[in-house]
Amino acid sequence: MGVFSRKKVTEDVPVEEKRQEEAKTASSVKSVLEGSLLAEKLRQNIRFVLFATFLGIWYISNGYSTEKLHRERVLLEKEVTDLRFESISAAADLMLMRKQSEIIKRIKNEGLALEESKEPPVKLYR
Repeated sequence: MGVFSRKKVTEDVPVEEKRQEEAKTASSVKSVLEGSLLAEKLRQNIRFVLFATFLGIWYISNGYSTEKLHRERVLLEKEVTDLRFESISAAADLMLMRKQSEIIKRIKNEGLALEESKEPPVKLYR
């Protein structure tokens, strides 16, 4: 015999324990397929499942409300832009109507018997 000799390895685990482990594995696969394992875990963690469900529903509703607010904001911005353009055009029309030459034209068109003053206005002091 040499320095390195082979020793026969004996199994430390008895045959009966191996069979029990195989039975456990088979029963765990069976319980997963039947759904009993899932039902058991669900019963143990029902609070967490309900909390996660609540958070999911809240997250979805928050997304919808954010989209609704965004659509309203876009519509209001468009309305503000339209009103700004309308205000600018009304101010321009008013400036045109206040010109002295335009006032004289309107007086003649209306047929009013008004004349332009030849004397400049006088400032009154107290």
